[in-house]
Amino acid sequence: QRFEIDGADEARRFLHGHGITGDSADRVWTAIALHTTPEIPLHMAPEIALLTRGVELDVLGIGYHALSEQQRAAVVEAHPRPDFKNRILAAFTEGIRDRPETTFGNVKADVLAHFVPGFVRGDFVEVIRNSDWPE
Repeated sequence: QRFEIDGADEARRFLHGHGITGDSADRVWTAIALHTTPEIPLHMAPEIALLTRGVELDVLGIGYHALSEQQRAAVVEAHPRPDFKNRILAAFTEGIRDRPETTFGNVKADVLAHFVPGFVRGDFVEVIRNSDWPE
Protein backbone atom coordinates (compact mmCIF):
# COMPACT_ATOMS: atom_id res chain seq x y z
CA GLN A 1 0.00 0.00 0.00
CA ARG A 2 1.03 3.62 -0.47
CA PHE A 3 3.23 5.26 2.16
CA GLU A 4 0.49 7.81 2.89
CA ILE A 5 -1.78 4.98 4.02
CA ASP A 6 1.01 3.54 6.18
CA GLY A 7 1.27 6.88 7.97
CA ALA A 8 -2.49 7.34 8.24
CA ASP A 9 -2.94 3.84 9.68
CA GLU A 10 -0.19 4.43 12.26
CA ALA A 11 -1.70 7.76 13.27
CA ARG A 12 -5.14 6.18 13.73
CA ARG A 13 -3.63 3.36 15.84
CA PHE A 14 -1.84 5.95 17.96
CA LEU A 15 -5.02 7.99 18.44
CA HIS A 16 -7.11 4.92 19.28
CA GLY A 17 -4.47 3.95 21.83
CA HIS A 18 -5.00 7.33 23.46
CA GLY A 19 -8.79 7.12 23.47
CA ILE A 20 -9.41 9.29 20.41
CA THR A 21 -11.81 7.57 18.03
CA GLY A 22 -14.66 8.31 15.66
CA ASP A 23 -14.74 11.42 13.51
CA SER A 24 -11.60 12.92 15.03
CA ALA A 25 -9.48 9.87 14.27
CA ASP A 26 -11.07 9.54 10.83
CA ARG A 27 -10.28 13.16 10.02
CA VAL A 28 -6.63 12.67 10.98
CA TRP A 29 -6.50 9.49 8.88
CA THR A 30 -7.95 11.32 5.87
CA ALA A 31 -5.62 14.30 6.27
CA ILE A 32 -2.54 12.10 6.30
CA ALA A 33 -3.75 9.77 3.54
CA LEU A 34 -4.42 12.73 1.22
CA HIS A 35 -1.52 15.00 2.15
CA THR A 36 0.30 14.38 -1.15
CA THR A 37 -2.82 14.66 -3.30
CA PRO A 38 -2.97 18.09 -4.95
CA GLU A 39 -6.07 20.27 -4.58
CA ILE A 40 -8.64 17.78 -3.23
CA PRO A 41 -7.76 18.20 0.48
CA LEU A 42 -8.19 21.96 0.14
CA HIS A 43 -11.93 21.37 -0.39
CA MET A 44 -12.33 19.24 2.72
CA ALA A 45 -12.45 19.83 6.48
CA PRO A 46 -10.13 22.60 7.73
CA GLU A 47 -7.76 20.18 9.48
CA ILE A 48 -7.33 18.22 6.27
CA ALA A 49 -6.70 21.36 4.21
CA LEU A 50 -4.28 22.76 6.79
CA LEU A 51 -2.18 19.61 6.93
CA THR A 52 -1.82 19.67 3.16
CA ARG A 53 -0.89 23.36 3.20
CA GLY A 54 1.66 22.70 5.93
CA VAL A 55 3.28 19.88 3.99
CA GLU A 56 3.29 21.98 0.82
CA LEU A 57 5.03 24.83 2.65
CA ASP A 58 7.48 22.65 4.56
CA VAL A 59 8.49 20.17 1.88
CA LEU A 60 7.78 21.93 -1.42
CA GLY A 61 8.16 25.59 -0.48
CA ILE A 62 4.67 26.47 -1.77
CA GLY A 63 3.73 29.69 -0.01
CA TYR A 64 7.31 30.40 1.12
CA HIS A 65 7.20 34.00 -0.09
CA ALA A 66 3.90 34.62 1.69
CA LEU A 67 5.87 34.48 4.94
CA SER A 68 7.96 37.44 5.97
CA GLU A 69 11.72 37.10 6.18
CA GLN A 70 11.39 37.26 9.97
CA GLN A 71 8.82 34.46 10.02
CA ARG A 72 10.98 32.26 7.82
CA ALA A 73 14.02 32.91 10.01
CA ALA A 74 12.03 32.04 13.13
CA VAL A 75 10.89 28.75 11.60
CA VAL A 76 14.43 27.75 10.62
CA GLU A 77 15.78 28.79 14.01
CA ALA A 78 13.17 26.69 15.81
CA HIS A 79 13.40 23.82 13.34
CA PRO A 80 16.80 23.72 11.60
CA ARG A 81 16.85 22.03 8.20
CA PRO A 82 20.36 20.59 7.74
CA ASP A 83 20.50 18.99 4.29
CA PHE A 84 16.70 18.62 4.46
CA LYS A 85 16.11 18.30 0.72
CA ASN A 86 18.59 15.48 0.23
CA ARG A 87 17.60 13.74 3.45
CA ILE A 88 13.87 13.73 2.72
CA LEU A 89 14.44 12.49 -0.82
CA ALA A 90 16.65 9.70 0.54
CA ALA A 91 13.98 8.78 3.10
CA PHE A 92 11.29 8.71 0.40
CA THR A 93 13.49 6.53 -1.79
CA GLU A 94 14.24 4.05 0.98
CA GLY A 95 10.60 3.93 2.01
CA ILE A 96 9.28 3.01 -1.42
CA ARG A 97 12.20 1.40 -3.24
CA ASP A 98 10.89 -2.11 -2.52
CA ARG A 99 7.29 -1.35 -3.47
CA PRO A 100 7.44 0.59 -6.73
CA GLU A 101 3.94 -0.51 -7.70
CA THR A 102 2.57 1.86 -5.04
CA THR A 103 3.87 4.88 -6.95
CA PHE A 104 1.45 4.59 -9.87
CA GLY A 105 -0.28 7.93 -10.32
CA ASN A 106 1.50 9.77 -7.52
CA VAL A 107 4.54 11.94 -6.89
CA LYS A 108 6.66 9.12 -5.51
CA ALA A 109 7.11 7.87 -9.08
CA ASP A 110 9.22 11.00 -9.61
CA VAL A 111 11.39 10.01 -6.65
CA LEU A 112 12.07 6.52 -7.95
CA ALA A 113 12.65 7.83 -11.49
CA HIS A 114 15.44 10.05 -10.13
CA PHE A 115 17.08 7.66 -7.68
CA VAL A 116 16.40 4.04 -8.67
CA PRO A 117 18.13 2.93 -11.86
CA GLY A 118 15.85 0.94 -14.12
CA PHE A 119 12.62 2.11 -12.50
CA VAL A 120 9.80 2.19 -15.04
CA ARG A 121 6.77 4.34 -14.27
CA GLY A 122 3.29 2.95 -14.60
CA ASP A 123 1.56 4.50 -17.59
CA PHE A 124 -2.15 5.28 -17.22
CA VAL A 125 -2.71 5.38 -20.98
CA GLU A 126 -1.09 1.97 -21.41
CA VAL A 127 -3.18 0.54 -18.58
CA ILE A 128 -6.33 1.62 -20.45
CA ARG A 129 -5.06 0.40 -23.80
CA ASN A 130 -4.07 -2.97 -22.34
CA SER A 131 -7.28 -3.53 -20.41
CA ASP A 132 -8.80 -6.96 -21.03
CA TRP A 133 -12.17 -5.38 -21.81
CA PRO A 134 -13.15 -5.70 -25.47
CA GLU A 135 -13.91 -2.62 -27.54
